[in-house]
Amino acid sequence: QVQLVESGGGSVQPGGSLRLSCAASGDTISAYCLGWFRQAPGKEREWVATSTRGDFITYADAVKGRFTISRDNAKNTLYLQMSNLKPEDTAMYYCATAPRYFSNRCAPFNYWGQGTQVTVSS
Repeated sequence: QVQLVESGGGSVQPGGSLRLSCAASGDTISAYCLGWFRQAPGKEREWVATSTRGDFITYADAVKGRFTISRDNAKNTLYLQMSNLKPEDTAMYYCATAPRYFSNRCAPFNYWGQGTQVTVSS
């Protein structure tokens, strides 16, 4: 079982930057796919990015070129560096884990953190 705790959220102006962290415990993240998701009030949960491995990364079109997902296996922590933030990025951000198989494929995400709020406004 994996426990996940997000941190680093806050309120920033458009064009600003923010770095989210997801600290994992109970297991080592090196064996898992790791992902970031977000959900704004009244909207469906949206996939943001996945780190299948440290060198195998995918992004949603809405955040490509602005967000960077990374992991530090030694610290058992996942990160999301967000730059050039826009008001539409405002949401609760969640990290999640999924079993990895066939070296580069992810099962459905099954463990979730509590979330950290990101608000982008002027």
